[in-house]
Amino acid sequence: MNCHLFFIIALLLAVGCTPSSNTEDTTTSLDLSSDSSTDNMQPTLSIQTQSYGTINDTTVQQYILKNANDMEVRIIEYGGIITHLFVPDRDGQVKDIVLGFDELSRYQETHPYFGALIGRYGNRIANSQFELDGETYKLTANETPHHLHGGVEGFDKRVWKGEAIEEEERVGVKLQLTSPDGDQGYPGNLAVTVIYSLNNDNELRIKYKATTDQATPVNLTNHSYFNLNGAGNKGVENHDLMIAAQQVTSVNGKLIPTGDLMAVENTPFDFQSAKPIGQEIAVKHPQMNPKVGYDHNFVFTAHSGTLKKQATVVEPKSGRSMEVWTTEPGVQLYVPNYKEQFIIDGKAKKKYEGRAAFCLETQHFPNSPNEASFPSTILEPNETY
Repeated sequence: MNCHLFFIIALLLAVGCTPSSNTEDTTTSLDLSSDSSTDNMQPTLSIQTQSYGTINDTTVQQYILKNANDMEVRIIEYGGIITHLFVPDRDGQVKDIVLGFDELSRYQETHPYFGALIGRYGNRIANSQFELDGETYKLTANETPHHLHGGVEGFDKRVWKGEAIEEEERVGVKLQLTSPDGDQGYPGNLAVTVIYSLNNDNELRIKYKATTDQATPVNLTNHSYFNLNGAGNKGVENHDLMIAAQQVTSVNGKLIPTGDLMAVENTPFDFQSAKPIGQEIAVKHPQMNPKVGYDHNFVFTAHSGTLKKQATVVEPKSGRSMEVWTTEPGVQLYVPNYKEQFIIDGKAKKKYEGRAAFCLETQHFPNSPNEASFPSTILEPNETY
């Protein structure tokens, strides 16, 4: 299983992640629709490294990537977290469009995976266990009794080893991590490399690579929360969303897939044509939990493993728009719904409340290790993810 994930946000592009045919690519594009001209500017890419704090006497570095279009992304070694993503609107006004915190200590506390790299397995595994090659593996249960986003200490809670990268057409940071055999219950020593990079086409790319010495499930993604109005500025109900998916994986009351695929037509999950995110988020439907909102895996039925645009988001007032390109077979749409579920003090003393952001987590399907009909997420020792 090869996986190359590209996540791009810029004046027009973004990428996500998919493990299919041993390859995964995802791209997210953001159209900033800025009228400002850069014809007289020298195209400049830069990367800056600075200390973001310490954990157990280990310095955590922050990498600041900038391009010629006033786009800036900040990434820290802790959790591989995207802490900030600054982009201009149609009038050239720059705002940070991802949710997060101002201090490292806040990221060490419990939070909903703001901006983090997720592994070994993005999304849920039922009853925190799976069978592989005749053996049952029991995982740490952090959404009891289920396993979510890699467990009690997933990749979002690790200090990655970072290295700045400067190339002719992009700047970036390479992050490396070794997950030992038995980590959170998973078999095999897993070596992971993730590269974030930025270019002057306003593309923020995330590329994943992993190898193992034992067969093991792998499903990596990024968990950034986006608000194209600017983080902490209103909700995202007015954002127009399109997802090129005809089905979602049906789930039970605990958001565990039943194994069935549900057609989205004539349901609140039909985003085949763009519509506001908030238009049907409160509509009664057997698959819609009003306290949760959208937290569902959308299935790309025409998935072929090639890089393809699968989603777009447009915020009409600011003119910012975002495209998601991926080789993955699915994407998790997550829009936390009510204030009772989601009230957090965020960056710049902004309060994040229900519907404050959306996530588009490109991925393989939840609980795939326990669903034979789903695309496989098993990485073998002779393969490269």
